[in-house]
Order: sequence, then structure tokens, then C-alpha cells
Amino acid sequence: MPTAHEADERPAAGRDDDVPGRLALAAGRLNRRIRSSTGGLSHGQLSALSTIVRNGPLRPSELAAIEVAAAPTITRIVAELEARGLVERTPDPQDRRSLFVSGTDAGTALLLEARSDRARAVADILAELTPEQVDAIRAALPALERAAQVTPPTPPAP
Repeated sequence: MPTAHEADERPAAGRDDDVPGRLALAAGRLNRRIRSSTGGLSHGQLSALSTIVRNGPLRPSELAAIEVAAAPTITRIVAELEARGLVERTPDPQDRRSLFVSGTDAGTALLLEARSDRARAVADILAELTPEQVDAIRAALPALERAAQVTPPTPPAP
């Protein structure tokens, strides 16, 4: 029997066409199921660390734009990541008032471990599905990646 919260989240009967609501609910639930696989970081911290490692060194303002987050939020996240030794700040040699944030070796290692943990968690979820359901998810990945503004992986060279 669904909880009161679940009943509130479910679209009304006959609303199979409620793509936004259904997608939001499914994405939120999946996120909660894999959230524990973040290497001890919050989702925001892990996302920022991933962006820094992938695109760094970055100015905090650039990080805020990529993460679509307010400057004070990014300042707090960078400070927390720096305190854990996962990123480092270095002055901009051209503008001493500005700084760059880059990932450390420890930050890169934690990110790779968290990605592996999350991939295992998703693999466990996919193992609960039928092959046809997994194929449907595979077919939807390009649209989901575009909606999430995620660059799909490049296929290996022959």
C-alpha cells in the first residue's frame, strides 16, 4: 500500500500522458536509490567535484554557471571540498583578485570511486528489470542525456 507521500506524488488515474510528472518522480526515486553511493559527499558536492575534475581549473563563477548554482552556494561547496583535500585554490596569475579551483589527486580518486559505486548501484537496479525494460531505457538514453545536458560518451575508435 502506498504511503500518503507516494500517493501525493502519483499522477491521477488515466494520466499516462503526464510525462513531466512521471519523469520527475522516476528520476527523483532513482536518485534517492543511488544517493548513498557518493563517496560521503552530498549530491551538490559530488556534482561540483565532477565538474572541477572534468573542466578545471575553473573560476568559481564559471563553476557556478556550469552547476547552475548561486555564487554563495559554490563558495561554500568549494570550501568544503578544499577542507577535505579534494580541490585546491590557486591565484589567477593575471588577476590576483581572482582564483582558480582544480581537483587534487585525492579528489579525482574519490570521484572515480563514487562513479564506480553509483554504476554498481544502477546495475543492481537494472538487474531487477526485464531485458525489454533495459532495452527501453537504452533507447531513451540519448534523449535523457540531452535533457540533462550530459555529453554522451564517445564510442571507442575501431
